[in-house]
Amino acid sequence: MMNIEYKRRLEKIESVLRGALPEKPDKTWAKEVFSTLPDGVDTDHLNQLTEPCRNLLLRGGKRWRPLLLVLSCELAGSDPETAYPLVPAVEFTHTASLIHDDIEDNGEERRGDKCIHLLYGEDAAINSASWLYFHAQSCIAAYEAAPGLKLRLFSILNRELRRLHLGQSMDIMWHRNHNFIPSRKQYEAMVRLKTGTLSSLAAEIGMAAGGAEDDSISSMGKAAAEIGAAFQILDDVKNLTEGNPGKNRGDDIVEGKKSLPVVIHEERGGKNLRPLFEKAGVEGINSPAVEQAISLLKESGAVQQASEYGKNLAENCIKTIRKRWNGNSAADLIAGLFEAMLLG
Repeated sequence: MMNIEYKRRLEKIESVLRGALPEKPDKTWAKEVFSTLPDGVDTDHLNQLTEPCRNLLLRGGKRWRPLLLVLSCELAGSDPETAYPLVPAVEFTHTASLIHDDIEDNGEERRGDKCIHLLYGEDAAINSASWLYFHAQSCIAAYEAAPGLKLRLFSILNRELRRLHLGQSMDIMWHRNHNFIPSRKQYEAMVRLKTGTLSSLAAEIGMAAGGAEDDSISSMGKAAAEIGAAFQILDDVKNLTEGNPGKNRGDDIVEGKKSLPVVIHEERGGKNLRPLFEKAGVEGINSPAVEQAISLLKESGAVQQASEYGKNLAENCIKTIRKRWNGNSAADLIAGLFEAMLLG
């Protein structure tokens, strides 16, 4: 029954996303998005923006953030139909961030295919993803709501965008310097900004659209941010174990990513990883340094401890949601979603 409930909502979400980023942009869509355009603009120019973004969007993805947005609207006591027009605000923001992230990390593969910048060129990838950040806001501009609510939604989105880029700047600074490994406090700040903010964005927009009070919006936003952090921690653990779907196992080592297992390994006084990061960064994913680094992280117990930490973080957030909104069917669906996604 729970799977049917998720499936029904996800099908509607997918339809909304495809409509907001159509395969063949026409004049009607262009006017809604860009207002009146000069006569010299044609379909090829529109496709230059939309095609790279649509390529990545249609490769799939869990879509749990837009689903969280819809369920948060329901949690606030509103009809979920109220929330669907807003789902591009979170999923397009996420998609744009992935395109930029792959450029900044020199990524090669995303969701089972080449990264967007390798297919379309860095210039087109940077520009189209930057545009998509702004297009994500088009759904708010077109949203039928009172001016006060629209202002609130714009404020939430832009605040979280600023936080997202701060978190990314921390991550970039660290992966460029193979000699530096952040403290636990620094790492947790980064992951709550870089990944947690997208979850918080989804929850807060959904709650606000549903008419929730400020304290409820804030509470759900904080819980969602913690879930986002747990998701990133467990995703990083998976990268070092079975590997993430659509990516190469251990490519975090090649990128010099300072994930929680690396931070814990340093705390425990494990063997020096820095030369292995350096070597893997030069030689690529097939470098023996990748597996050597993974072996050291496992031997020190850092991978296992990070996994346990991420799961405990998720469990505590789920308990908080169930307790605060006890008896609310939408809260049960949100908790069930997080359990299946992180603890299943």
